[in-house]
Amino acid sequence: MTVDLAQRVGDPIAGALKKKGYLELTPVQEAVLDPDLSGRDVRLSSQTGSGKTVAIGLLLREAVEAHAARSDRQTPPVALVVTPTRELAKQVEQELGWLFAPYGVTVASVTGGASYRDERRALAASPAVVVGTPGRLLDHLGRGGLDASQASAVVLDEADRMLDLGFRDDIEAILAKAPEGRRTHLVSATFPREVLALANSVQQDPREVLGTPRGAANLDIEHVIHAIDARERFDALVNLLLAHPDEQMLVFARTRADVAHVTSELMHAGFMVASLSGEMEQSERNRALAAFKTGRYRALIATDVAARGIDVVGIARVVHFEPPTDRDSYTHRSGRTGRAGRKGTSSILVTPAVLSRTLSQLKRLGVEPRFEPIPNADEIRELSGARWYEDLVADDPDGAVVPFEPTTWALAKRVAADPNVVRAIARLLVRAGQMGPTEPRELRQPDLDALRRRLGGGPPARGERQTTDWVSFHVTFGEAHGADPRRLLALVCRRGHIKGGDVGSIRVFARHSVVDVAAKVAGEFGLSAGKPDAREPHVSIHPMRGAVEGQRPPPRREGGPPRRDGGPPRREAGPPPRREAGPPPRREAGPPPRREAGPPPRREAGPPPRREAGPPPRREAGLPPRREAGPPPRREAGPPPRGRPVAPKKKPKPR
Repeated sequence: MTVDLAQRVGDPIAGALKKKGYLELTPVQEAVLDPDLSGRDVRLSSQTGSGKTVAIGLLLREAVEAHAARSDRQTPPVALVVTPTRELAKQVEQELGWLFAPYGVTVASVTGGASYRDERRALAASPAVVVGTPGRLLDHLGRGGLDASQASAVVLDEADRMLDLGFRDDIEAILAKAPEGRRTHLVSATFPREVLALANSVQQDPREVLGTPRGAANLDIEHVIHAIDARERFDALVNLLLAHPDEQMLVFARTRADVAHVTSELMHAGFMVASLSGEMEQSERNRALAAFKTGRYRALIATDVAARGIDVVGIARVVHFEPPTDRDSYTHRSGRTGRAGRKGTSSILVTPAVLSRTLSQLKRLGVEPRFEPIPNADEIRELSGARWYEDLVADDPDGAVVPFEPTTWALAKRVAADPNVVRAIARLLVRAGQMGPTEPRELRQPDLDALRRRLGGGPPARGERQTTDWVSFHVTFGEAHGADPRRLLALVCRRGHIKGGDVGSIRVFARHSVVDVAAKVAGEFGLSAGKPDAREPHVSIHPMRGAVEGQRPPPRREGGPPRRDGGPPRREAGPPPRREAGPPPRREAGPPPRREAGPPPRREAGPPPRREAGPPPRREAGLPPRREAGPPPRREAGPPPRGRPVAPKKKPKPR
């Protein structure tokens, strides 16, 4: 494979790819090597995470090789790459940097929020490629720090998002400073009508390269709809985080204010999270991203625009705090997970009011989501207990004994020998935070059957759970052992002698999984699956506590002690009468008495009322009557310093 790769892309790039562990090209990278594309403008469309950045590098390879062959390296760049966000610019700079490093050339980036001095220094080093955001690129071009006269190629990356952000004028100004004979490449996961109009105006006889169908979602991503009550959106997010403690999540919120609110609430609940939004300083954004990549933060809360360019392979789940408003946004959001061949999950928190619209968007993308309820408090406690038990009693890796301090061993033996050992272990678990940073939340579960009937759908699909029709089973087979939903489905069907239609939700965790089985066959399934299995003796299957009948406790959800979110009904019913009955009387009956009959009693009541209510009527509406009847002395005492110095002169003359 190495020889073939070198023949395709040349020894320098083949060596760089091999150094990074890539022994073969992705489909989109293979596609841009088509000889018919030589010297032509390209419209490149491919899903996120498919290797588009390296594909951009392959499109620029000939120009970079020409730059590297020059005897005088103090020349302007041969290529410009325009990106919508600072994060994406940094990512492209890093990717192209290691890709072109064997040629002995450099790649520089210029973005808003960065130091002009540092960028001018980087541009003075004559990089072969300059990557930047539209505004900052245009600044350097206008100030003379960047010369585009020899740019043989300009790449517009994420062109759809740049148009959404209003960068069209900047893009056209940048292209106007590049030579006419340049190659102009547009790269985007989606090509809406506005992008096609821009492409037609700046490209000459372009060729299309489709790594994947336009707008198609990544096949490595599982799409899950969580139907929730509108008042419990935040609680649903909390339970998702608690139910999947080993997953790094990227949570999308609609506005900057939403990002700030969700981040603040999660931090208050004890979660290690960070935010990413447009108003942050570049240094803050860099620190947040770096900490998220290293795993310091469990979740990153971001807006659509701020998350463009985030390339973190470890993101296991994308959570849409609110469903996106269009298909393109969903494609870009969900594409942050399932990268580099890994599996990912896209979880959408959907209220009944927008369920129909969300399903319609996913259908047009060719996505068939499955329905899954948010785990309730009892399930989360059960899962947490199972995880702790497995971690505490698991054998040391590879049979090696993990060393402990002698004092630790001695204390453990003393506790184990004590008659109250169970109480002691319980205390240790509480102090260690067994349940996570916060208590799980009780949630109301919308009736999925009723929702589907309202939308005119058929019977619930596999994976949709009714709270009284399923029994949850614990399976000691998780991601660490190579488990995935398909393998688990085959396993439970074989062990329990049931059909695939009798299996509901399948949730895979690090060292175990939870599988829902139809209540009508759960009894026989438990007996069969619980028997020792010669093929997989290490895998045990048993019902979870409290799930014998498969019934979650609806009374607890609907009639339990009200939490902070249990008050919405009062808010919905309380304020309306106040608004309908309170303000109207003030508007209809308040002003008239002040003008017609209110002032007389105030004047008769003495000086205090005159001082408290006199000035307001003067300013609002009563000037003529006050001039005729009693306000004159007030005018002499109040307004004279403001603007009537002539008044005292007029009075002495008639005397």
